[in-house]
Amino acid sequence: MILCIDGVLDSAELTELHQLLQQGQFLDGKLTAGTYAKVVKENEQWQSEAAAKQQAQTLVLTALQRHPLFQSVAQPRSICPILFSRYQSGMSYGVHMDNALMGEGATLMRTDISLTLFLSDPATYTGGELAIDTSLGEQTFKLAAGSMVMYPSTFLHHVTPVTEGVRLAAVTWVQSLIRNPSEREILFELDTVRQALFEKYGKTVEFDLLCKLHGNLLRKWVEF
Repeated sequence: MILCIDGVLDSAELTELHQLLQQGQFLDGKLTAGTYAKVVKENEQWQSEAAAKQQAQTLVLTALQRHPLFQSVAQPRSICPILFSRYQSGMSYGVHMDNALMGEGATLMRTDISLTLFLSDPATYTGGELAIDTSLGEQTFKLAAGSMVMYPSTFLHHVTPVTEGVRLAAVTWVQSLIRNPSEREILFELDTVRQALFEKYGKTVEFDLLCKLHGNLLRKWVEF
């Protein structure tokens, strides 16, 4: 399932994040790319002193942790440290697959869900769409600053060339408690329905049965 979520960061958070990104420097993005992705990765990755880097990553991570829709869809077990990318005119990221495993040692994790959080007003740059290769063909995304697209890490994808302006984005990956994407979607839809029933009718027999079904499927499918 591909899902767009608006307003993950508000205007004040975006301003703070942009100020933090001005403190460091952007280096060649190939430094954080996998062996094969390096061939097609033409962007820049933000690096900064530890305090600013932690502050920027925590700002985005806190926004994800508090967002009920993200939590319901992703069922996150682990989230990779946030990376901040910059695409200037002429830069792009060719077709690639995200690494199935990221980190090392105790931090090693499986990537189930990829996230791109857009940080630039789309009116300020040309090109730079995130293009995802799906069973329905290529789907492209260029969202408002502060909005996010999340999609299965099993999809090939690329970022089209930026021809004018600057594209800033935060990216990360999630290992879900629910490995199977179709099972995650079932749990999300059940959760959506039970919330809607509760808001409309309160605690009913039908609501209790949905809670039972959701909870028992969660027990059946969850992986620690």
